[in-house]
Amino acid sequence: MAEADQQNLIRSPLADRYLRDDHVLFDAYGMALPLVFEDTDAEYRAIREAVALMDWTPLAKVDVEGPDAKAKLNELVTRDLSRVPTGRVAYTAIVGDDGLMRDDSTVMIRGEDRLRVVGSPTMPPEVIPFAEERGLRAVERRDELVHLPIQGPRSREVLAALTSIDVSNGAFPYYTFREEVTVGGVSDVFVTRMGYTAELGYELFAPVQGALQLYDSIMEAGAPAGIRFVGIEAILIARTESGMVLGDVEYDSTISPWECGLGWTVDMEKAHFRGRDALRELREQRTLRLASVVLDHGDDAATGAPLSVDGNEAGRITLAVRSPHLGGKTLGLAHVHEGWATPGTRVLATVSNEQIEGEIVRTPVYDPDRVRVRS
Repeated sequence: MAEADQQNLIRSPLADRYLRDDHVLFDAYGMALPLVFEDTDAEYRAIREAVALMDWTPLAKVDVEGPDAKAKLNELVTRDLSRVPTGRVAYTAIVGDDGLMRDDSTVMIRGEDRLRVVGSPTMPPEVIPFAEERGLRAVERRDELVHLPIQGPRSREVLAALTSIDVSNGAFPYYTFREEVTVGGVSDVFVTRMGYTAELGYELFAPVQGALQLYDSIMEAGAPAGIRFVGIEAILIARTESGMVLGDVEYDSTISPWECGLGWTVDMEKAHFRGRDALRELREQRTLRLASVVLDHGDDAATGAPLSVDGNEAGRITLAVRSPHLGGKTLGLAHVHEGWATPGTRVLATVSNEQIEGEIVRTPVYDPDRVRVRS
């Protein structure tokens, strides 16, 4: 987790609330975010035990509208959107004609003719031309909307204090959304029930004009619950424990969904979508799987470390962290050769010329049945 080159990084509309001159900055798709806001351990505990606020404004947001927008966009993504009703969110991969990864995105089904797609900045160049060629209107909203996730076991309590809508589990279940919500006095907020931490959480998309008011109201309402703004380092620890993939880390345009843990998003029963034929071949040719590996030590220095089994090359760690959930042991996601990706397999990681023993374990290591996010 290296310090970013601070030159040419843009600032979030919320930066005045959380960026300081002494912060080590992280390059989040061209936007400056703090690697650590105050204290990584405290920020991690806020995610797991209380409530945390994050700024994900760097993510791209594209609104797609027009006749049969849902059916037409279904020809681009790997999930079958025809099975996803209005008001729900679909998590999907986007691949090229070659079946290799371009992005992992979420698609909010606002109607048969209206969708919102959220992903990395590699997503709009895939979605916008595809949509426009099919007579749809596709507009990038990143500069118009701030994106504030509230995550943690007390996130519902905090959000409930700020809005009149029912945010209970029964009324607002996991992977659904609500539009035109007033939150903390800010109107027209788009609220989703999802996150990147494996905790109960929501994500707020709000007009830039109300960004600072929304941030302040969340921090004020969350103070009794121990709310903290959290930096990228704590988020990366939580997402690694949660087994959630990250573009340019677990995948790039040389990796298929089958090899980066996203094979479950591919619906090969769909009649047609971009890359379908290539994906069928790639599934048969797969040699790697995404797995979790635990080492006794190493921390983030183990990022990129090669893995071996009985002297044979077995794979490579994509990103490693010190895991509080595992008592401080080193945890990494890794691309592992298929024959050695089974939990219980003993491996050796080469970290700075040191051989460190480790073991392949079940992914994810934290709340593997996803009970907390659905609570």
